[in-house]
Amino acid sequence: MTTNGEFIRQQSIMRDWITADGSSGYPAAKGRYHLYVCYACPWAHRTIIMRKLKGLEDVISISATHPVRENNIWVFNEEFSDTANNFSLMTEPYLLTDPSYPKRCTVPILWDKESGKILSNESADIIRMFNAEFSEFTPNTDDYYPKNLRNSIDAANDKIYQNLNNGVYRSGFAETQDAYSEASAKVFETMDELDQILGENRYLTGTQITEADWRLFPTLVRFDSVYYLHFKCNKKRLVDYPNLWPYTRELYQISGIAETVKLDQIKLSYYSNHPSVDPLGIIPIGPDIDFLEPHGRQ
Repeated sequence: MTTNGEFIRQQSIMRDWITADGSSGYPAAKGRYHLYVCYACPWAHRTIIMRKLKGLEDVISISATHPVRENNIWVFNEEFSDTANNFSLMTEPYLLTDPSYPKRCTVPILWDKESGKILSNESADIIRMFNAEFSEFTPNTDDYYPKNLRNSIDAANDKIYQNLNNGVYRSGFAETQDAYSEASAKVFETMDELDQILGENRYLTGTQITEADWRLFPTLVRFDSVYYLHFKCNKKRLVDYPNLWPYTRELYQISGIAETVKLDQIKLSYYSNHPSVDPLGIIPIGPDIDFLEPHGRQ
């Protein structure tokens, strides 16, 4: 937090890179890397989606934490177990990597089994590694960061991250009226702009679905269930937008994506983990949202 009550997100500092040719010192390999996530976390959700889209389930193993933190730490238990290292707390891989690690221990992380350390805790990097560096191990040749669209994708990512992906958090965790008002205004300015873009284009950067769409989706799919109420982003609901709402349903209905969306865990996590926002931790009964309603965007 700053003195004006604005929420400031922690920056990732573990950012090594996997390369297909091994030139980075971390070669792409089947079974070498393990992804740690929480299904409730939108940043982790990006990586789960890209792993699914690229068909890497048999290449990169995965463990998910319990959706409710203990003492602000992601934890494993009998139901949510670590299949790679049998960790109990998400602090363990961080401290094994850097015994003096000074920051909060976040998800996702990409763990290197061979060196026994975290390779990356930056979701934006992880999805690009999954997209580009494991082609030898998957028949899926779809490229979600194509060279001809990279400038457009980067521009969309920058705006959406600042104003929407992180903007809902800046709204929800604001500690002053001014900080909240500024953040929430940016959320809806951006959603209005995106709705207009999606009224003219099939996807954010044109006719091809890209990384930008998949970085936006985790925020949209959580919006009405969590951000609208819990983070006070209540000027409009997602379902009120004539283009954003069908677009969200279209992405949800792509093969394999629905199974990455666990709204029960999402609601449990948000309403339980933020006592400064919701001290009683009571989970709302609704809303009822039909993501399987035909989207009509053919």
